[in-house]
Amino acid sequence: MRILVSNDDGIDSLGIQVLVEELKSLGEITVVAPLKEQSAMGHAISMKNPLRVIKYYKNGEFFGYAVDGTPADCVKMGVRNILETPPDLVISGINHGSNTAVNTVYSGTVSAAREAAIMDVQAIAISVTSHTTTRFDYAARVAKLLAYKLMTDPLIPGSFLNVNVPDLEEKDIKGILITKQGKSKWDDVYEKRRDPYGRDYYWLTGNMVESDIAPDTDQGAISCNYVSVTPHHFDSTDYATYELIRKWKL
Repeated sequence: MRILVSNDDGIDSLGIQVLVEELKSLGEITVVAPLKEQSAMGHAISMKNPLRVIKYYKNGEFFGYAVDGTPADCVKMGVRNILETPPDLVISGINHGSNTAVNTVYSGTVSAAREAAIMDVQAIAISVTSHTTTRFDYAARVAKLLAYKLMTDPLIPGSFLNVNVPDLEEKDIKGILITKQGKSKWDDVYEKRRDPYGRDYYWLTGNMVESDIAPDTDQGAISCNYVSVTPHHFDSTDYATYELIRKWKL
């Protein structure tokens, strides 16, 4: 199996290192990840800035390729430029912090997997529900399990999996649920502050409003200590509204 690994926390993050170690037994692993953290970058790609790619080493050993761009840039670069043949699978993560509900729109981790789906490559985005955790081993094993599944029972073209793992000991996780994207969203604002020189600046603050925590949603599953596995597709057409507005006299 040929697997391309990326993320949005940067190539030096602990999550990507644990993921790579777990996946090595599956075959050939190539890391193409951002040089610096690119959280909440969404599906941005670089169009007017040149991209630079450097070979990245950890503890004196080659680890992968660092790109001074976005997660979507990394997947494009990996599939089109770095790898001689397209990968069988792209896995993005393991991310610090959950990517559920509306967060999937903002997430660089999810966007890396979405970019792979756009390029007709099977893909998984995986996150742990804590911004400070060092507990990635179980999430890495979940990614490996899903990698096996996708190789024997692939998704339809354009689809990918978004996975969220509670930040708990494995014994405290109740299982794995197939879920839908929740409707929870942020109630946020740019808070006005002042720096030591008296100049104003703004810092984004807010809270997630959990408007939909049913057990069959991503947010609901992780709230009940289940791993959430949600299928996504890059086609974001609202088909119910499509049928509704077809009746308009325009």
